[in-house]
Amino acid sequence: MADEPLVLGIETSCDETGVGIVRGTTLLADAIASSVDEHARFGGVVPEVASRAHLEAMVPTIERALKEAGVSARDLDGISVTAGPGLAGALLVGVSAAKAYAYALGKPLYGVNHLASHICVDQLEHGPLPEPTMALLVSGGHSSLLLSSDITSDVRPMGATIDDAAGEAFDKIARVLNLGFPGGPVIDRYAKEGDPNAISFPRGLTGPRDAAYDFSFSGLKTAVARWIEAKRAAGEDVPVRDVSASFQEAVVDVLTRKAVRACRDEGVDHLMIGGGVAANSRLRALAQERCEAAGITLRVPRPKLCTDNGAMVAALGAEMVARGRAASDWDLSADSSLPVTDPHVPGRSHAQGHADGHSHSHSHSHDHVHEVSKGNLYS
Repeated sequence: MADEPLVLGIETSCDETGVGIVRGTTLLADAIASSVDEHARFGGVVPEVASRAHLEAMVPTIERALKEAGVSARDLDGISVTAGPGLAGALLVGVSAAKAYAYALGKPLYGVNHLASHICVDQLEHGPLPEPTMALLVSGGHSSLLLSSDITSDVRPMGATIDDAAGEAFDKIARVLNLGFPGGPVIDRYAKEGDPNAISFPRGLTGPRDAAYDFSFSGLKTAVARWIEAKRAAGEDVPVRDVSASFQEAVVDVLTRKAVRACRDEGVDHLMIGGGVAANSRLRALAQERCEAAGITLRVPRPKLCTDNGAMVAALGAEMVARGRAASDWDLSADSSLPVTDPHVPGRSHAQGHADGHSHSHSHSHDHVHEVSKGNLYS
């Protein structure tokens, strides 16, 4: 246990300031400061508000995580941070903080991918990821099917959303129903008391000529909104619970159907589901049902680890250290559209290093770290 890398991870891609600390695949701390209430009156996340909230929350959240983990910043073997994708201004706050701490402590810095982190977090719950693993990531900004044979270096996109992601659709329908923001949890709650078969809503991109693994929820969102508008125009009450249940069923039906199909087509017997929408109770239940029928092992982290958090970033950072992946350079920047094919952003001078993927001790020294450690601000 003591030989496993101790890594602090910082996540600021959207409206959650997350700081996690892990030792290997063991979670020691998961501190979060959310600004969701500040965005609620706008009906969505406001980038400038999110960035300012990250600035205010960063240092207290890091201190809280270190205290919760019972470790000193000097004990860390590395610091990882979400470099993208996400909101540019929000990402910059996290990257700047990570650089400052890494430089002051003389520790290696790892800029990692938000989506790859959502996959890697499952190691904290269920142990090392099988290789390969199929991952279904569903959140406010992404609906993706990804195949990973090595979470630190090889993540291949199988399919993605071509318009509204699942989480966006939940938010928009909740807004039409006057249920508030964010929409996912409240629709899940109302759906439990509704009939999922009450209304027949469309299933996007499920025709024989449609892209097998891509997602589209724009048509569903429009169909549900028009159905609600028609009811109101006729002076009838809108059955909120039935609409919620039927809409939710349309979303999770498509997500699970395509994920199981991808596993079968690729011969993969493990499916991991992550991202904020993975906290949805119906998605979990239907995925379990369909995976069991197909002989596929389902892995879904507990709900708190599905939403954006620092633990997932720390988990991927620890894996980078354990496998000897190259640290990032000090000119690491935020990339709001960082492709999932880049699980991390290595330094230029190390980009070709350790290409064979062999692990080695996390005590390996990195040149740029050695240079700044001479003037360690914490010594």
